[in-house]
Amino acid sequence: MTGPEEVRCMLMRGGTSKGAYFLAEDLPADPAVRDDLLLRVMGSPDPRQIDGLGGAHPLTSKVGVVSVSDDPEADVDYLFLQVAVDRPEVTDRQNCGNILAGIGPFAVERGLVAPADDETSVRIRMLNTGELAIASFPTPGGRVDYTGTAEISGVPGTAAPVVIEFPQGASPLLPTGRIRDVIAGTEVTCVDNGMPVVLIPAAALGVTGYESPKDLEENLALADRLREIRLEAGKLMGLGDVENTTVPKLSLLAPPRDGGAVMTRTFIPVRCHTSIGVLGAASVAAGLLLAGGVGEGIADVTEQSDRIRIEHPSGFLDIETSVAPASGETAPVVRGTAVVRTARKIFDGTVFPRSAEATPTPAPVRPLGGNDGSAAR
Repeated sequence: MTGPEEVRCMLMRGGTSKGAYFLAEDLPADPAVRDDLLLRVMGSPDPRQIDGLGGAHPLTSKVGVVSVSDDPEADVDYLFLQVAVDRPEVTDRQNCGNILAGIGPFAVERGLVAPADDETSVRIRMLNTGELAIASFPTPGGRVDYTGTAEISGVPGTAAPVVIEFPQGASPLLPTGRIRDVIAGTEVTCVDNGMPVVLIPAAALGVTGYESPKDLEENLALADRLREIRLEAGKLMGLGDVENTTVPKLSLLAPPRDGGAVMTRTFIPVRCHTSIGVLGAASVAAGLLLAGGVGEGIADVTEQSDRIRIEHPSGFLDIETSVAPASGETAPVVRGTAVVRTARKIFDGTVFPRSAEATPTPAPVRPLGGNDGSAAR
């Protein structure tokens, strides 16, 4: 397949991820040609992604594609694409709330949205799910200001806050219709508050939930259990065969250690996230508020009010959310969700993809219970 020899591109950090941001008009319209181009831009398949922009990890091998929206409730459309590191694969089967943090600023930078005086709000339709988000960020003097005092765990230093609000979505909070399911002999809670997630007590899998991501990834018995749970959960959650997809995410729960609501270890699907994805955290937070869920007796939400602090390997992430409990025939629903992220423009210019004739042979990698675990949200 062939595509343009050079492409306008902006590399941005969005939350705790990093990705290449493109205007849809700058990429081929044919998805197959587009995906082939993006593999060559990112340097996949190659465990080091040495010949492209990718950072040799699912969290740094991401793409955001942006265009003006024809939806009257949105200003721009955002398509998230996960580029696998070790496989020649690009998928749109999930969303990414971290890359989402850069979409509003990118839309202003590219002239898709006119900046307001001191703060601009951009209404974003997330094409992967059809759901909406509103991102607000400072634009003094009509220019995006990336400097500020907001801190997020997993990112050094400070930056301007990007406040992202998620209106109530159309997807049911409980995809299986039940607060608890028994999958592969393990009690779990399956939730979807923007990201399909399976909540699992860490102790039920023979781990503490405080291990390092590296130690958990090297636990092959755990990898096998997680794969079994994920494949069965995918079917129960209406996602079909998830063998080669990155959803649902799996979040192990343990009691908090640093004043939060819960400690988490999240798998994407077999790589253990060094923090936690925004939308995954939103689903975890909503799941903790469900009476009778597996978080009961593990999480401490008594003092959290509508702000739920999710602890993870590199710190914490605060999610503001509330859940209307089930009443009669009415299932529990999320009233709304918001989170503070940061983003930064790293470079803006032209990227030159690897030649289509120079497709490498993927280096062999040791399997960890299934596929290689392309990225998190």
